[in-house]
Amino acid sequence: MFEQAFQYQELMWQSIGETFVMVGISVGAALLLGLPLGTLLFFARKGQLYENRTLSVVLNSLVNIIRSFPFLLLVVALIPVTRLIVGTAIGTMASTVPLSIVAIAYYSRLVEQSLLEVPTGTLEAAMSMGASKLSLVCKFLYVEARSGLILGLTTSTVSFISFSTVMGIVGGGGVGDFAIRYGYQRFETEVMAYAIVVMIILVQLVQFTGSTAARLLDKR
Repeated sequence: MFEQAFQYQELMWQSIGETFVMVGISVGAALLLGLPLGTLLFFARKGQLYENRTLSVVLNSLVNIIRSFPFLLLVVALIPVTRLIVGTAIGTMASTVPLSIVAIAYYSRLVEQSLLEVPTGTLEAAMSMGASKLSLVCKFLYVEARSGLILGLTTSTVSFISFSTVMGIVGGGGVGDFAIRYGYQRFETEVMAYAIVVMIILVQLVQFTGSTAARLLDKR
């Protein structure tokens, strides 16, 4: 069925590599910045240990604006920022800038939701034992919420793969761009179907890995 598509095998592997670069960097940004941002959103909420209304309003507004922005328009709007950070607005590395910004906003919200599911008694017990702020977060809060955090990261990663398919607009490449350029625009249905199958396999692998890890780490 995919005999015609296999003629583009080398280009397909290159596209898969570009997708891995874009998604990998965005996932790294989500962990390095989205996780602490989500934690800050949680603690700044009303009724939490370090309630701060002003900080909460500012952070929530920022996250909501980014999440509500149509991704394609966000990519275009961030071109000056992308050029400032990586020196160019075109290419795979340039594509990682808008993807990373969206990743941070999306995952931070999922982190906040996961932390809200942690029983308040856990934090109170940690505080009564004299736990420091760092220990409270790393040894109690994250441990209790680890299953939800992994599921949130899995859901985010699947979304990042989906977002990466439109990065051809800035020359980012990837499997989605391959499907459009070599499948849709050339009217080669087999090539486009081949790329879609590859995307489905990637998403299923990510979902299976994340769900399995979350299930194994779930303490309930």
